[in-house]
Amino acid sequence: MKTVYRYAVIAFIVGAIGLLFLDKIVMPLYVRSDAGRFLPDVTGMSFEEAKSTLELEGFVAKRGDVKYTSAYSAGTVIDQYPDAMRKVKPGRTVHLTIAERERMIMIPDLVGKSIRSGKLELSEVGLMVDSLISEYDADVPVDVIRWQYPRAGDYLRRGSGLTVIISKGKPPDFYQMPQLFGLSLEKAEQQLAKSQLPLGRITYRQNEDLVPYTILEQSIVSGTILDKPVPIDVTVSILDLNDVYNQLSDPKRKR
Repeated sequence: MKTVYRYAVIAFIVGAIGLLFLDKIVMPLYVRSDAGRFLPDVTGMSFEEAKSTLELEGFVAKRGDVKYTSAYSAGTVIDQYPDAMRKVKPGRTVHLTIAERERMIMIPDLVGKSIRSGKLELSEVGLMVDSLISEYDADVPVDVIRWQYPRAGDYLRRGSGLTVIISKGKPPDFYQMPQLFGLSLEKAEQQLAKSQLPLGRITYRQNEDLVPYTILEQSIVSGTILDKPVPIDVTVSILDLNDVYNQLSDPKRKR
């Protein structure tokens, strides 16, 4: 009997403590948890305006991440955490993401570099190759960048692309016109032979200031790429037109 009585007393005491706990601790916490306030939407405001608005509602504003973008004015709030219209307790810190003007990136000089190296260098600074063009170029090795736009030293927004031209090397049928001006006629013929181009018509012009038989003009500009060999006409200097007649009458005469 005493044992039953003892258990009854213990149960009573535990129950009383439980009720007291619910009444003094659990219920107040529950009631206070429902006493939060709705968080205002401050996106689109300047940071100072957003801070003032949040403080008036009993919250604390704090600068959060910075996002570089051209879609918003610099200093504008573009995101907030917690989200707007959530019910939170007064005094809660609200983290604000602020827009900043996009960084402009100086374009590196890619000319003379391989396309692989060029792409890697652009990637490291936040740019990329937007358009890739291949052209024959006898003076630039295969897959080496020979031209870029925009040029080195200009500025672009992060994520922008460049147009580059890379070399395909020498064209399959390749004849490049050499520079003949100032050479003797004999050396000019040698240069044409190396380029697999034949000598065409020779025109003579009297000129007392130059060594006789110096090339004054050539029919095709030096550096021109030809897809087939064509005769190259030249104009050479002479001291006296009689030299021409003498040469024609004596073909073995050395030029």
